[in-house]
Amino acid sequence: MSWAVEEWKEGLSPRVLQKIHELESQVDKLKKERQQRQYQLETLEAALQKQKQKVESEKNESAVLKRENQSLMELCDNLEKAKQKISHDLQVKESQVNIQSGQLNSCKKDIEKLEQELKR
Repeated sequence: MSWAVEEWKEGLSPRVLQKIHELESQVDKLKKERQQRQYQLETLEAALQKQKQKVESEKNESAVLKRENQSLMELCDNLEKAKQKISHDLQVKESQVNIQSGQLNSCKKDIEKLEQELKR
C-alpha cells in the first residue's frame, strides 16, 4: 500500500521532494507532540478529578465536624446550666443548714437556761 502512497511523488523535483519530506517529518513530529499533550491532558484531568474528590471528602468531613462541634457546644451549655442549678441548690441548702444550725444553737442555749433554772 505504501507504494501507492509514494506513487504520487514520482516525477517531482528534488527540491519539492525535500520540502514534502520536511512537511511529512513536521506532521509526524506534530502528531507525536499532540499525543504527548493529549496524555498530559488526560493525566491532569485525572489529577483534577482526584483533587475534586478529595475536596468533596474534606467538605463532608468538615460538615460532620461542624455538626459534632455544635452538638458538643450544646452539651457544654446544658452541663453549664446544670452546674449552675446544682450550685444554686447547694447555696440554698447551705443557707438552710446555717439557719437550722442557728436554731439548734438557740435551742441548746434555751435548754441550758432551763437546766440551770431546774437546778436552782
